[in-house]
Amino acid sequence: MPCKRIPLCWKRGLVQQWGFRGRGLAWTSCGHASSCSEATRLIGDRGDLLAETADNPQEVQVKQGVLGDCWFLCACAALQKSKYLLSKVIPPGQPSWTDEKYRGCFTCRIWQFGHWMEVTVDDRLPCLGGKLCFSQCQTEDVFWLPLLEKVYAKVHGSYEQLWAGQVADALVDLTGGLAERWTLKDPGRKMEKERTGTVLEKTVFRRLMNLKEQCVISCSVLSSRQGTSELGEFHAFIVIDMLNLSKVAGKDIILLRIQNPWGRRCWKGPWREGGQGWSQLDPVVASELLSQIQEGEFWVEEEEFFKEFDEITTGFPITEEGQLQSLYTEKVLSHTQNLFGSWVKGQSAGGCRNNSSFPSNPKFWLKVCEQSEVCIALLQKHRKYSADWAGRVRTLTHVAKDSPSLAEGIQGKNYQAVGLHVWKVEKRRFNLPKTLSTPPVVGTVCHSYDREVYVRCDLSPGYYLVVPSTFLKNAEGHFLLRVFSTGRISLSEIKPPPIDAALCEELPPGIGESCVKVTLRQHCQDSKCHPIGFHIFQIPNKGNFTVIIATKIDRKRIQSQETLGHVLQEVSFTAVMKK
Repeated sequence: MPCKRIPLCWKRGLVQQWGFRGRGLAWTSCGHASSCSEATRLIGDRGDLLAETADNPQEVQVKQGVLGDCWFLCACAALQKSKYLLSKVIPPGQPSWTDEKYRGCFTCRIWQFGHWMEVTVDDRLPCLGGKLCFSQCQTEDVFWLPLLEKVYAKVHGSYEQLWAGQVADALVDLTGGLAERWTLKDPGRKMEKERTGTVLEKTVFRRLMNLKEQCVISCSVLSSRQGTSELGEFHAFIVIDMLNLSKVAGKDIILLRIQNPWGRRCWKGPWREGGQGWSQLDPVVASELLSQIQEGEFWVEEEEFFKEFDEITTGFPITEEGQLQSLYTEKVLSHTQNLFGSWVKGQSAGGCRNNSSFPSNPKFWLKVCEQSEVCIALLQKHRKYSADWAGRVRTLTHVAKDSPSLAEGIQGKNYQAVGLHVWKVEKRRFNLPKTLSTPPVVGTVCHSYDREVYVRCDLSPGYYLVVPSTFLKNAEGHFLLRVFSTGRISLSEIKPPPIDAALCEELPPGIGESCVKVTLRQHCQDSKCHPIGFHIFQIPNKGNFTVIIATKIDRKRIQSQETLGHVLQEVSFTAVMKK
């Protein structure tokens, strides 16, 4: 592969890992401007990466290249919303290429499975025909975005692994926080609603837009229709602004300003440049609004937006102290607790609530000390990265509709279908089967293949039982349980008792030789234990005794019926287990 080289101290071992070594591809350094006329043209007089992001917003506007990583580029806009995140992801004080201490490399931080991980890359960027072929900023001599993209590619193994993904996942990786997705379509049928998840109402959307200066709001097109034929399929955008023009227009008109990472205008709706929509406004107002948009941006009316776009993804705002802020109440979730766990085959991989082995899943105590808004998130660790299909925004629901086997192959190699349920208990000593037979206080609608699922609720003081589970029994995996709360909380794992604990108990003091302790223990396979008990009767004038084993018990049970992608249906009834 041809390389344009600049006499710097390269870390050449990194260059060979990046993939996409196609015909005509070269690696151009963004090194010292005085070293090469080509570098001078690409770099200009720019230096410190952190300073670049604080200049003119137009200069840091993202522009997508030939790589299908719009989902990551949309999440990068979060760095423009928070000084805390900016310095967290791009550590300040690094030598720039005008500094004598510069050695041809940069370091960034990416949040991965509970930790901020430092990643260092050299400053050689892939080019085609002397120009960057992947992401870049609108101003060509600003390089923080392509270098951060290279860092993210290194974390994933290659540039090719960034070909498709979820905006929510990238937001979590760049913020260490949470992200939420809504669908903009109301399918009408109950079954379809269950598959698509929460439908975003306009009132909620308008309230979210009040947070546009604090967090990233991304919208996605998942299927091509007449109005969006130029927007592509499985493509993500950034919602930049929302204007209510009711006062100047004399009627209810709400316009949204959308940015396309492709960096070119592609909207063919009424509010395109020269479109009929602008005739509803005063020409001066229309001219002013059109002059505001940069290359790749366009205006769209709210009704059109809900009609033509399919999903909204929003990251939780991050305060300057690095704390999460609620999307719903704007309260600061100042208390956090994290714990790692795993599902182990034959031990703690009990599957969903359809299985009798569900109680064997990992269990956690959540103590809520005061009335609080609480978010509980279950993040699973990927098992193996795999190349996704030719889409841009990975959406399992739509893939499964077209090709169920392909959908299973895509997510099956990476993540399990997981769910999360929470029960309130009155005291720490409780009957586990009886508790789990009742409906939970809060839980995920269904098990899903998302990397992270979470529930949000208002909890009163007390103890809560948190149970993360996979849909399939004996499905192994590692996970991170995260809790964010407005009030004081405590999270701890419930350790299972030792296997032979009952057999190892010592006799109480004071018991003589004439006293005998009898323990009956059944050996369960796959946690399928039977309700058992025994009685002891003394036979007159003899030292023998009889043990009678009873297997009859009266208790409430719950019949759970869940299929993957569908809501959990619960039916309570009383059952008597016979001999």
